[in-house]
Amino acid sequence: MKFIKNFTHITIDDIPSVGGKNASLGEMIRELSSAGITVPGGFAVTADAYWHFLQANNLEASLRAALAQITNPEDFATLQKVGKQARELIKSGKIPNDLMAEIETGYQALEKEYGDPGVGVAVRSSATAEDLPTASFAGQQESFLNVCGTQELLRVYVDCLASLFTDRAIIYRISNGFDHFQVALSVGVQKMIRSDLGSSGVAFSLDTETGFRDVVIIDSSWGLGESIVQGKVTPDAFVVHKPTLEKGFAPIIKKELGGKLVKTIYAAQKGKLVIDVPTSPQEQQSFSITDADVLALARQVLTIEKHYSTKNSKWTPMDIEWAKDGTDGKLYIIQARPETVHVQQNNQIIKHYHLDEKPGVPLASGQSIGQQIVSGIARVIRDARDIGEVQKGDIIVTEMTDPDWVPAMKRAAGILTSRGGRTCHAAIVSRELNIPAIVGTGNAPEVIQNGQLITIDCSQGADGYVYAGAIPHRVEEVALESVPKIPVAIMVNMADPANAFTASFLPVAGVGLARMEFIIANDIKIHPMALLHPELIKDTQISNTIKNLTAGYASGSQFFVDRLAQGIGMLAAAFYPRPVIVRLSDFKSNEYRNLIGGIYFESEEENPMLGFRGASRYYHERYREAFALECAALKAVRETMGLTNVKIMVPFVRTVGEGRKALDAMKENGLERGEGDLKIIMMCEIPSNVILIDEFSKLFDGFSIGSNDLTQLTLGVDRDSAILAPLFDERNEAVQRMMAMAIAGAHAAKRPIGICGQAPSDYPEIAQFLIEHKIDSLSLNPDSVLPFLMRYK
Repeated sequence: MKFIKNFTHITIDDIPSVGGKNASLGEMIRELSSAGITVPGGFAVTADAYWHFLQANNLEASLRAALAQITNPEDFATLQKVGKQARELIKSGKIPNDLMAEIETGYQALEKEYGDPGVGVAVRSSATAEDLPTASFAGQQESFLNVCGTQELLRVYVDCLASLFTDRAIIYRISNGFDHFQVALSVGVQKMIRSDLGSSGVAFSLDTETGFRDVVIIDSSWGLGESIVQGKVTPDAFVVHKPTLEKGFAPIIKKELGGKLVKTIYAAQKGKLVIDVPTSPQEQQSFSITDADVLALARQVLTIEKHYSTKNSKWTPMDIEWAKDGTDGKLYIIQARPETVHVQQNNQIIKHYHLDEKPGVPLASGQSIGQQIVSGIARVIRDARDIGEVQKGDIIVTEMTDPDWVPAMKRAAGILTSRGGRTCHAAIVSRELNIPAIVGTGNAPEVIQNGQLITIDCSQGADGYVYAGAIPHRVEEVALESVPKIPVAIMVNMADPANAFTASFLPVAGVGLARMEFIIANDIKIHPMALLHPELIKDTQISNTIKNLTAGYASGSQFFVDRLAQGIGMLAAAFYPRPVIVRLSDFKSNEYRNLIGGIYFESEEENPMLGFRGASRYYHERYREAFALECAALKAVRETMGLTNVKIMVPFVRTVGEGRKALDAMKENGLERGEGDLKIIMMCEIPSNVILIDEFSKLFDGFSIGSNDLTQLTLGVDRDSAILAPLFDERNEAVQRMMAMAIAGAHAAKRPIGICGQAPSDYPEIAQFLIEHKIDSLSLNPDSVLPFLMRYK
C-alpha cells in the first residue's frame, strides 16, 4: 500500500508520515500489547496521501494565495474569511481513485478483522506538527465518531483534511513558526469502542494544575468522550497515587461524583453521527466507572508513561484518552500524547500568588485552572460570532469555549465558563496559554456584567473565586536553591487536601499537623452519628440533604470512611514518603452541632473549649461508634492505600488514664501502636501533659506542642473571647517556661517533640526560643514557611 499503513506497522518513529496521534497508537499496539495495553485496531491514511490529494486537485497555489491574505494574526475578520476559503477549497476536491481504493481496502480489512460489516470507526486527524514534546494545542483539527460504511468514511476523510485549516490551526502554526506547507495531515481510522453504552474519559500521569508527578488523574462520564472534552458535563474525578500503586496497593486518594447531566451516544437518525441525550437520575448519582476500573486504568497509564519516558530518556508525562466498552466491559486506550505544559516548567522555582486585601463575597466560584490571580474587564460572550470583541487583557466569560476560540483566548488574561471540568477545552487551552481559568461556575455569564472589572483568584487550591473589582495582589518567587538550611526540621500544617500538591513543593520535612476536622467539616459536612443512625433524624429536609450528599455510596458510614480516607490520603500522598502526622478529630461540641444532623447528637455546653472534646470522645458511649469510622478511614489509608507515612496524633488528653483509654479504643478498631510501624503522637497542650510528660512518654511515641491551647490553659484565657484577646499571648513567660519544660521532659524520656501551634508562624522570637531549647521540629502554616526560612539567610 502506498497511502495507508495499518497501526500494527507503525511506530513512534513514523511521526513525519502519520503524525503524532497515529504514531502513538501504532507504538502502543506494537510495544505495549504484551503489557496489557489494549488499543483498538485501525489504519492511518498517510501525509503522502494529503499531498497527493492537493496535487491531484491543483490546490496548493490557491491555498497559498488565500493564506497570504493574513498579514495580521489579530485581524479576526480576515482570519475567519481565509480559513473558510481554505476549507472550501479542500472540500471542493475529489479523492484520487488510487487513494480512494486504498482507503476502501483498509476499511474492508477492518470489517473482516472485527467480523462486522459496516463497522463503526472513529476518524481523527493527526497533523505532523502536533502532539510533539514542545507543541500541542490538541484538538486543532476535527474528529468524527460512529462513521459507518465506505461512502461515509470517504466523505469525512475530506472533511478531516479541510480541518487542517481551521482558524485555530492556522493561528497555531503562525504562533509556533510552522510553515503552512511544511505541515501535512494524516488521518487515523480506528475501530469504535461502544462507550456510548459504557463510559469514557481522559487520564493524565501527573496533576494538571500543579505538575505534581506522583499521581494519575482520571475523569470519567457516561457515553462517548466528546462530552468531557467539549465541556458539556462535569465528569466524575479520580486521583490515584503512583508510588503505592506500584507496590500493589489500591490508593484511590480522591473520588468526586460529577453532574454528568448529558451523554453523547450514537445517533439513530440518518445524517447524524452522534447526539447528546439526558442521563437518568440513577446515572447522575452513580460513578461511571468502578474502583477496579480506576485502578486498572491507573496501572495502564503508568505503563504508558514508563514506556515513553524510557523511549525519550527523560520523564514524559502523558495525556491519555480511554473508553470502556458497554458490550464487553473492557477498558481500551484510544489516544496517548505527551503532556507539554508542566514537563517544560522549572520545579525549582516556587511561585505564590497572594491577595493583598481581604475580598468580599465572591460573584462566582468553580474549579480553578492554574494558580494565578488576575484582574481584567469581563467580556461576556454568548455567541461564537462575538469573539472578535475580546480585547487584550480581557477576561472571557461564557458558557463554554470552542476550539475556534483559540485566537481570541490568546488575547485574554483569564477565562470563566459555566460548564466543564478540568479536562474540558477551556481548561486545556488555559494551561497551554499559561492563563488562569475557572470552569464549571454554573452561573458566571448570568452574574457578571459585560465590561465589569473583576478579579479571578485561582491561588486557593482546587476552588477558584471571582470577585468584583481589581483586588491588589502580588506574586512571590523563590528559588529553592536559595533557601538556607537551619538547625531544626521545618514541617507544615495542612488542613485542605486541595492545597496538598502545591504545598508539597515547599522545602519541608513533612506535615507536622494534618487537621482531620477540616475534611469532616468541608468535604463530609455531616455528623458521623447522623450517618450511622439516620433513623434518629426527624427533619425531612436534613434527611434529603444527607441522601443527596451520600449519592454514589453504599451507605452513610461508607461515605464517611471513604471521604475521610481520601482526604487524608491526598495529604499523605502529596508528601510521601515524608511523615504526615494526622490529628484525630478535635471539634468542640458547638462545632459538631453545626454539622448536618449534629443537633440530634450534641448537647449545648456552656464552655465547649473545656468540654466534651479530644480524647474524651473516643472511648465515650456517645461517640465511640463515630470514632470507629475515623479509625476505619485511617486504617484504609495505611493498609489499603499503602500510605504508611501517616502517623496518628491524639489531641486533648487530660490524664494518663485517658491516654490509655484512647489507645485502647484505637486498638479495638485495628490501630495498635507499633503494629506495621504505626507511630502514635500526643498533643502536648494541657499543663498536665507538661507536668507528667515522663508518664505520657510511656504511652506515646512523641509529642507536638499545641501552643494555642497550652497558652489558653496556662493563662486561664478563653482563646475565643474577644474581650480577653489582649491577654492571649504565647510570648508570656509562663507559657514559654511550659514549652521549655515540655521539650526538656520529652528529651529526657528519649521522645521527639515538635510544635504545631500558631506561635512560631506569628512570632519569630518564639521560633528562636524553641530552636535554642533544641526542639526537634517546627510546623508552620504553608504561607509562613518560605518567609520564615528566608529570615535565616
